[in-house]
Amino acid sequence: MSSTTNTPTHHTSTIGAIGAPSRRNTELALLLFAVVIPVFAYANVGLAIDDKVPTGLLGYGLGLGLLAGVGHLAVRKFAPYADPLLLPLATLLNGLGLVAIWRLDQSKLLQSIGVAGGKATNQLIYTALGIALFVIALIFLKDHRVLQRYTYISMAGALVLLLLPLVPGLGADLTYGAKIWIKIGSFTIQPGEFAKIVLAIFFAGYLMVKRDALALASRRFMGLYLPRGRDLGPIIVVWMISILILVFETDLGTSLLFFGMFVIMLYVATERTSWIVFGLLMSAAGAVGVASFEPHVQTRVQAWLNPMHEYVLSRTPGVSGVHSDQLQQALWAFGSGGTLGTGWGQGHSELIRFAANSDFILATFGEELGLAGLMAILLIYGLIVERGVRTALAARDPFGKLLAIGLSGAFALQVFVVAGGVMGLIPLTGMTMPFLAYGGSSVIANWALIGILIRISDTARRPAPAPAGNPDAEMTQVVRPS
Repeated sequence: MSSTTNTPTHHTSTIGAIGAPSRRNTELALLLFAVVIPVFAYANVGLAIDDKVPTGLLGYGLGLGLLAGVGHLAVRKFAPYADPLLLPLATLLNGLGLVAIWRLDQSKLLQSIGVAGGKATNQLIYTALGIALFVIALIFLKDHRVLQRYTYISMAGALVLLLLPLVPGLGADLTYGAKIWIKIGSFTIQPGEFAKIVLAIFFAGYLMVKRDALALASRRFMGLYLPRGRDLGPIIVVWMISILILVFETDLGTSLLFFGMFVIMLYVATERTSWIVFGLLMSAAGAVGVASFEPHVQTRVQAWLNPMHEYVLSRTPGVSGVHSDQLQQALWAFGSGGTLGTGWGQGHSELIRFAANSDFILATFGEELGLAGLMAILLIYGLIVERGVRTALAARDPFGKLLAIGLSGAFALQVFVVAGGVMGLIPLTGMTMPFLAYGGSSVIANWALIGILIRISDTARRPAPAPAGNPDAEMTQVVRPS
């Protein structure tokens, strides 16, 4: 006689995708603050200038809130595990930039020279286009690794974008010597803003394949591992292209951004400090060489070395040559702001005149929000870069790591060269502060950049699916003789 005994049922304990927090509610709460803070700033500007709440306050608040809500819904639907800080931080910067542009729109001086009036409305439209591109990137880019297929197509596309301003009849010289714009009808576009994203895709794909060869060292010299001569080719080619951009487009900003991003990604891919040293030496050699014969670059270097001298010459009748007083006016704006600032709408940064709402908009924040406010702005930029680097560290694939670090590095370099130029730390460039400055190309391209980072972070933070249970382990019958 035998008896049948059932053993206890065995269950596999796993943490699946369902139980992982998506942090979307955290993002929504932060977005609320990111909209409310610029709305209060908008009201402060109106009260300071006209002693009354501006009539467009409700429209501005609803517009910014609607755009932020659309971005949030897109992330919640198509990238539910993405970093919860990137979207609110970008929204806050964009909202504060709109406030500063509207504040400068009220200046009679800037209106008289045609650089103010209606610019804030245009910027809100550009922001809507940027959010639309952000949403499109999340919908159609379901996996960032797809971009790796277009490595060499990206290289060709980036070169086309960089060369477009040099095409006769298409390029537009709008920035006193720098040929970085193209004009299509009544619209002007800065292709270099989009080229930085396309270049990051190319560099990520290229370095993922070549990183082992580039990491090999032939000899050690003064504590540095020197790369093999045949492996120096890529960095020399990129260096030459950046120098050509500087020579033919007289665009110091794009040249620095282009070469600097490649060196950062090269260092991350190979972990060789020698590439950083080579990159710095080659960048310095190229800049000094071009500055020795290019008048536009020489003018910016002179304005950087002695801004007060240039200010005096710009106001001296009969003096030949181009002399700019912008940098000195910006330095005075920072100085008059002090620690806590003059208050929204109570500064005089319109005296910078041309480019007050674009290249030099940081001077408005420095004067009206002071050192404390300016540090807060730079901290927000730093947080965006930090979240991008954190995304790169969390990415599970090498292409995603390199792409995230490339986009974050490009963003950080742009902030550095623009802020450094306006503050007098380095010569001025033709670039604009991301999200803050007036300009459609910049705000649209940077929203696309944030969209790609959010897609990479969603893939990196998404928990692995729970493994399927083994049906043989669910119920087991053991037959024992009695």
